[in-house]
Amino acid sequence: MAVVEHALLPVRAGSEAAFEAAVVEAKPLIEASPGFISLEIRRPVDPGQPYLLLVQWRSVADHRDGFRTSERYQRWRALLHPFYDPVPAVGYFGDPL
Repeated sequence: MAVVEHALLPVRAGSEAAFEAAVVEAKPLIEASPGFISLEIRRPVDPGQPYLLLVQWRSVADHRDGFRTSERYQRWRALLHPFYDPVPAVGYFGDPL
């Protein structure tokens, strides 16, 4: 079973373009992670709303115990977390109904 990591990314107003540029730089870091399947970040339709992050992993452990404990995650965090206010919460979802 693959899992989907979900987060709403509250990007500081006025920094959207810089955030999107940082995403381009950060993507290879997560894509190189064991257990990674896919990444999708969607722009909000309405101004001031959060971006939507959807990452598909082979397992929750691939994200929590793999990517989040890696040097790649430290770099990902350094690139993207300065744009968030507040830091987003992450949730996981299993198989579709």
